Amino acid sequence: MTDPARLFVALTSDQGEDAVAMAEPLRGLPGLGVKIGLELFTRCGPDIVTRFGDLGLEVFLDLKFHDIPFTVAGAVRAACERRPSIVNVHASGGAGMMEAAAEAASGSGTRIIAVTVLTSLSGDDLELLGTSLGTAAIVERMAAAALRAGLDGVVCSPLEASAVRASCGPGFLVVTPGIRASGSDRQDQKRTASASEAIAAGATSVVVGRPVTDSPDPRGAAARLLEEIRAALPAGKA
Repeated sequence: MTDPARLFVALTSDQGEDAVAMAEPLRGLPGLGVKIGLELFTRCGPDIVTRFGDLGLEVFLDLKFHDIPFTVAGAVRAACERRPSIVNVHASGGAGMMEAAAEAASGSGTRIIAVTVLTSLSGDDLELLGTSLGTAAIVERMAAAALRAGLDGVVCSPLEASAVRASCGPGFLVVTPGIRASGSDRQDQKRTASASEAIAAGATSVVVGRPVTDSPDPRGAAARLLEEIRAALPAGKA
């Protein structure tokens, strides 16, 4: 399979049906895709995945499946029918669940990646959940489990990308949300970095929402991010 998009623009339910119109100007930008999360998927339904695919935009279907293996396998099979580039599950669902997801997607052309620790969580949040391990240690353990289960990669913050890349190898996808322009508001993200910092740390792809969708010039904002990403890529990877 070819490498996934370098930049996924996150769309939300606030855009509703207008999300397709908003994404229209983004068409044709090399290395760009869109992320469809729970908000937009719940509002618009599965057809929204097909509609973006028809626009020629690569889709990261960010539904974070987390259930018993049988249920997740069925959900993954149904999602793959819409031909997204990437679908994710929660690593905390366990090895059996991840293995079932990988098997369900086999041969479909859709990559399955595992969410490790949400970028909105801090170390204090994890302590409230009963773990004394630091965020980085949890992410590395979950990434190793995803690799063993046959998944294609993980979602982690830019702060853990380097460690995951080092431990899981060059072919493992590392998708990083929580990307912000230098000096911008972190909003509800706690473990953030710029796009260039994430790529330099080993990220395969970055996810950016409001810095693009709230811009008066979304195409220009996306194009600048893509240029920043290309400049940070190792030689021969652009």
